[in-house]
Amino acid sequence: MNVLVCVKRVPQTGGRIVLTTDGQEIDTKFLGFTVSPHEECAVEEAVRIVEAGGGSSTVLTLGPGAAEDQLRDAMALGIDRAILLETDGSEWDPVSTAAAIAEAIRADEAARGAYDVVLFGNESADAGGFQVGIRVAVALGRPVVTGLKGLEIGEGRLTARREAPSGGWETYDLALPAVVGVKEGINLPRYPSVPGRLRAKKKEIERVPVGAASGGPAAAAGAALGPSMVVLRLPEEQRSEAEVIGRGADAAPAVVDLLEKIGVLGS
Repeated sequence: MNVLVCVKRVPQTGGRIVLTTDGQEIDTKFLGFTVSPHEECAVEEAVRIVEAGGGSSTVLTLGPGAAEDQLRDAMALGIDRAILLETDGSEWDPVSTAAAIAEAIRADEAARGAYDVVLFGNESADAGGFQVGIRVAVALGRPVVTGLKGLEIGEGRLTARREAPSGGWETYDLALPAVVGVKEGINLPRYPSVPGRLRAKKKEIERVPVGAASGGPAAAAGAALGPSMVVLRLPEEQRSEAEVIGRGADAAPAVVDLLEKIGVLGS
């Protein structure tokens, strides 16, 4: 079984987001980076597939040279090899990203054989576009299903499950090779071990420079596909307030009155 998992370098979830003065980008000077929670589960699923049925696993990302850290994190968990589609660090839209990834997959498969399964996270934690995995599948002419919470690999086929809006389960049967998008909760990702991190540091990362000629932002802008970003805005912060109802022992009656008011204590 030959498995590819695609991840994206994103700011750490929960971190305070600050924009550049022109409102065009996120100011990353004080941010840590990781991969999205859905993609952490995709990496774990790739490792489990190979552990169960043998074969090899590869992790791929499109991003700046610093995204090497996220690739090594994936290899520390058990992924065999890594490919970095290296950019200048600018943000790529879903059309350009999918085109570059599909092109890289074709080139890699021509040299090493086809991937049976290509795994994506259901969406990235920053843009949340839900598009890249589907666009890659269409470009490669392969079946795709996203939003998965269950995945089983059989002889030449893949069985996928996702939660239905009604509360039940939808089950899909796909012929391999296939592309899938998994959601957080499909598994519980493992933590990297110290030996795993040491092995990952020694592994070579295959770097493939990409730019406008390979479907980068400039090419997408020239093609006039879809909307273009004007400016980024941060949502308004929700303010919280605290009321001091008393100090020391004198506050005890006020606490009792408050508990009675909210229904915790009976009258």
